Amino acid sequence: MAGPLEGIKVVEFGMWIAGPAAAAILGDWGADVVKIEPPTSDPFRGVMAALGAGELNPPFELDNRNKRSIGIDLSTAPGRKLAADLVAEADVFVSNVRLPALRRAGLDPETLLERHPRLVYALVTGYGLEGPDADRAAYDVGAFWSRAGVATALAPDGQPLPYQRGGMGDHMAGMAAAGAVSTALFSRERTGQGQLVSTSLLRIGMYMLGWDVSMAARVGVETRPVEVAAPPNPMITAYSASDGRRFWLLGLQGDRMWPDVLRAIDRPDLASDPRFAGTIERALYSRELCEVLGGIFSTRTFDEWTELFDREDVWWAPVQHAHDLLDDPQAEAGGGFVDVPAPDGTTVRGVASPVDFGGTPWEPRSASPEYAQHTEEVCLELGLDWDHIIELKNAGVIP
Repeated sequence: MAGPLEGIKVVEFGMWIAGPAAAAILGDWGADVVKIEPPTSDPFRGVMAALGAGELNPPFELDNRNKRSIGIDLSTAPGRKLAADLVAEADVFVSNVRLPALRRAGLDPETLLERHPRLVYALVTGYGLEGPDADRAAYDVGAFWSRAGVATALAPDGQPLPYQRGGMGDHMAGMAAAGAVSTALFSRERTGQGQLVSTSLLRIGMYMLGWDVSMAARVGVETRPVEVAAPPNPMITAYSASDGRRFWLLGLQGDRMWPDVLRAIDRPDLASDPRFAGTIERALYSRELCEVLGGIFSTRTFDEWTELFDREDVWWAPVQHAHDLLDDPQAEAGGGFVDVPAPDGTTVRGVASPVDFGGTPWEPRSASPEYAQHTEEVCLELGLDWDHIIELKNAGVIP
């Protein structure tokens, strides 16, 4: 089975990550996705080559598998008509292009929803549809990481800001948009009406930091980043073993889990230390307790500690790099990787989108397309004959 969205037709006009990620997830879930690309192509195609990484572009592959690509020059009237005809056959339109450019192409929400009341139109923006910065350019490093407060939430006072890994906010926005599309399709089944669904990178960042933002809104608390060496709860932070490998204790319920930790480290005497007697005391003397525990954890290897943790029912997790997941048996068993078909008939290991369906399982059906690879195929499906296709080619409307 191709997935729960088998039979749903999606047209994507997106660049870089957030919009394409949403369409790629819908494609994972079984939808037929056609990607409209301008004559210069999606700029994300060239990012790895620009960084000196050669021909392979795994990030682009992740966000563009299960799609067909059609090249269209939307600055031309025939190109805009071709795109409009393509959308007329679709259930869903997905974009993260700014509204002024969408309006110039005749692909804005007002135009398309007036023509096609059953269409589900998904728009991912930087800052939202209204407000003074609605049309401001934004990558996720701007609207999500910087403006929404994510970077400063991770940088203790006086420490340098951390640098964002690629696509963090974009992928969260893509997941949110895919969920919104699915909900809107469900609503359409009941009402017969499509609608505009939207999310923004700013909103995604605010929701991700919802604890902090809601505390500030409700009780006026200014949020401050937490140091690993002095957290509010010393039993839910990271420590290093003697071999340099690190683990994160997960003692969220401090009073309940403190005895388990004491058994694992064989230090029952700490139970009578008044500085560490309860949750409040451990918070007040957090740095001191972290130093005590850090010294104890430095006496044994990672494997020795994790064996003791499991024996004494201490909750913990390994601190890993992303590349460590390649050899993590749980990441494999938990469905974190999928085999994606390659153009040569083999498969390559890819990252799975993060939702599974027990009754309608999905699997990747095709690799990311070459630029404009399916232009003629898609035009033929729209009913264009070869004379018309050649005419469009000669006029530079399609490649």
